[in-house]
Amino acid sequence: MRKSCFPKCRLSRVMAWLQILLGGLVIIVSISSLFRFYSAGFFMHNEDICHHFYGVKDVYDGFDIKALSDRVGEVLNKMESLQEKLEKTVQQLEKDKDAMAKPITRLEYKKFLEAEVIRPLYSAHIALRQIRLPKTEGNRNSITKEDPLINTFVIEEIRKYITPKENRVGKVNIYGTEKIYNTIGHACVLMKKELEEYMEYDIGSYCKDDWNVAQKLMLNGCDPLPRRRCLTRASKVYQKPYPINESLWKLPDGRNVRWSNYQCRNFECLLSKNPKRGYSKCTGCFEMDKERHKWVVNNSLPVDFLINDVLAIKPGEIRIGLDFGVGTGTFAARMREQNVTIVSTALNLGAPFSEVIALRGLIPMYVTLNQRLPFFDNTMDLIHTTGFMDGWLDLLLMDFILFDWDRVLRPGGLLWIDRFFCNRKDLDDYMYMFLQFRYKKHKWAISPKSKDEVYLSALLEKPPRAI
Repeated sequence: MRKSCFPKCRLSRVMAWLQILLGGLVIIVSISSLFRFYSAGFFMHNEDICHHFYGVKDVYDGFDIKALSDRVGEVLNKMESLQEKLEKTVQQLEKDKDAMAKPITRLEYKKFLEAEVIRPLYSAHIALRQIRLPKTEGNRNSITKEDPLINTFVIEEIRKYITPKENRVGKVNIYGTEKIYNTIGHACVLMKKELEEYMEYDIGSYCKDDWNVAQKLMLNGCDPLPRRRCLTRASKVYQKPYPINESLWKLPDGRNVRWSNYQCRNFECLLSKNPKRGYSKCTGCFEMDKERHKWVVNNSLPVDFLINDVLAIKPGEIRIGLDFGVGTGTFAARMREQNVTIVSTALNLGAPFSEVIALRGLIPMYVTLNQRLPFFDNTMDLIHTTGFMDGWLDLLLMDFILFDWDRVLRPGGLLWIDRFFCNRKDLDDYMYMFLQFRYKKHKWAISPKSKDEVYLSALLEKPPRAI
């Protein structure tokens, strides 16, 4: 009897211990859950509770709920105002129906409907349609993203301006990005980490060697950048630049460049024969022997205009201008020989373009394609562009760019489109973009670039547009 009872007793003890252990675990989990719930209720705001229990993705992290609420409230206010106005009008008509000497005419009735009904309804309708909800990228569990501050603005032109412009060809552009953010600083909300990294320094000390962080912020629309209270670094072995009579067509001293953020560490590495030089545009930019032939030597292609031919169209009138492109300032150097001052836009996209332009004795302007030009209206005699704007550009983005160029170009000034290229099927679209301003055509040439692509060069004169 004892032998048959022993296994049963042992099993009963094991089961009892298991029940005690499971019961303890249940009590611990229950206490932990209650503590989590009550601590959230006492110490967190409503949206923090949502983050705490459901996670970031379930509450649309990064989506501007306040701006969305403001837009909905705006629509409701417009509808309420319209209702009150119509009710007051009806009440007034009831009071004055006996005093009215003649009935309202159809024209008056039409004006009333347009001013008091249709326009307010249209305004509310547009405001409602402008509300942007977050879009889920990929599967349901992926992070939702919103265009930065898109629901903050009501004016449609602002919204069109700040909406990111995707590249037409569906590839990464010259900036290394898939979209272009036009700059009013709004895109900084998407780059909080990078902006904080950029502004983290010891006041009065040397800045970190972080120009590439600043350029990344600029390229992604977080611009203008805030001022900083730290000292900019320079090369430890900086040498005085060459005299102006030498520097214009001589490669600068490599010791005057900070090479730490480039693939190459010297100018010899940047030669066109090196496939790993770190930049793709402006092949041969750092080879002065090749650069000296640009815009002065006849070429078989009809799209290659010469500087002397262009200046002969407006003799003595071209004095200052802008070169919007990628390069080491060769166009500005050639124009300087003609006593024309050219400001060259520059970004250090894989190579020290800005430093080289300055060391050649020319003026680099560190701006992106996104930025409004820092010039006053009707001030430039010439705008030249090459090697930068081409068929990857979104048409709406290009429209904003061209209107800004038109703004700074003076009446009678010249717009020189130099070797713009795009797909043949897109040529009509881009031709319309250039011709919409009704500039006078001085030169216009199209030439094949490849089987599917073409070059377009044009020299256009801005009309007076007298008011």
